[in-house]
Amino acid sequence: MTDRRNVDAGWQKLGTSLTHAGRAKAPEAGTYVNLPVERGSTVLFPSIQSMNRKGLERYDHTSIYGAMGSPTQHELEKLIAQIEGGTDCQIVSSGLAACTTPLLAFLKAGDHCLLVDSIYGPTRRFAENMLRRFGVDISYFPPCASRAEVEEYVQPNTRIIFTESPGSHTFEVQDIPMLADVAHSHGARLFLDNTWGFGIFAPFEHGVDVSIQALTKYPSGHSDVIAGAVTVADQASWHILRDASIQLGQLAGPDDCWLTLRGLRTMGVRLAQQARTALHIATWLHERPEVAQVLHPALPDCPGHTYWKRDFTGAGSLFGVVLNTTYTRQNMEHMINAMRLFGIGASWGGYESLVLPTTGGITRNFGSDQPDAPAFRLQIGLENTQDLIDDLEQAFNALHHTTT
Repeated sequence: MTDRRNVDAGWQKLGTSLTHAGRAKAPEAGTYVNLPVERGSTVLFPSIQSMNRKGLERYDHTSIYGAMGSPTQHELEKLIAQIEGGTDCQIVSSGLAACTTPLLAFLKAGDHCLLVDSIYGPTRRFAENMLRRFGVDISYFPPCASRAEVEEYVQPNTRIIFTESPGSHTFEVQDIPMLADVAHSHGARLFLDNTWGFGIFAPFEHGVDVSIQALTKYPSGHSDVIAGAVTVADQASWHILRDASIQLGQLAGPDDCWLTLRGLRTMGVRLAQQARTALHIATWLHERPEVAQVLHPALPDCPGHTYWKRDFTGAGSLFGVVLNTTYTRQNMEHMINAMRLFGIGASWGGYESLVLPTTGGITRNFGSDQPDAPAFRLQIGLENTQDLIDDLEQAFNALHHTTT
């Protein structure tokens, strides 16, 4: 039943680059291994001419003024771009800002934006409220749509197709090369929220134009940072994105950037362990009589599994669980409340395990092939695998008590 591919292979390959990139290239005697945190607003110049010349270097990840990014931010941008395989990266204030900033940069009144129906909820909210108010037309396509079906939703004024693969609540994996080809054949760009696939999916090798990251998740890894990243495939797109980011005042504080750089040093080994544990637990859950479906991309019955197998070099720590239809939402909530090691909370990608109900919190324009039953998602942390299974076991016992 389980795909036996090594889900941690991609994470392990990142070890060397994560350890050495984004650091001083030729350290002098007495240099610390970590870059210092550099805080500041004002940058001083020896002359007006020097200041004017530096002002022309806004695309070069250099210090001009504090609101245009710190040296710590610029080093993080270089490292994220290297991991994603893009030309340049803009660090922004949050994962949501990483979704909204490029939309504002590349869209104008009269344009059409086509989003996957499984898109991150706050991105949908921004599109429905802010973008519509600015005169942008918004529509959606089913996450498992074929090429012919996607083509039906493209309009003459479509400028962006925005997808997320896998969806962070329902976990459908998209055919990204197909979507890129559709977008490009109609003169549009493909945006991808690649947060789940960071480090194990190469967006630009598969035709993506703009890749979006919530650095809050895997890169920082310790549930203490709010930051995002937008990486692009070419210089023309970089100039558009960078100008918009400056005009919007988008950046992240140097302390958050430094914490993310620190988190990235251990991301490979953290996620290798978390990926192994997550697949082990997902496989265990798949055999539970209480469970109707486990939405883990590495399992063959997850929607889009064949695309995961073709395009990804590993798997993440986040997946979904759908209970049988015999259980109610109240039963599920009682089960979740009984968990001891899984904290109840949003976000994911940190060192700790989390659980979050997904039933009732998802807006969709199209139906789903998933069972109409209570569902939740699990973020698997660094706890002992058997301890987490034992916690789930006793939570299932609590579930049984609510139905007897």
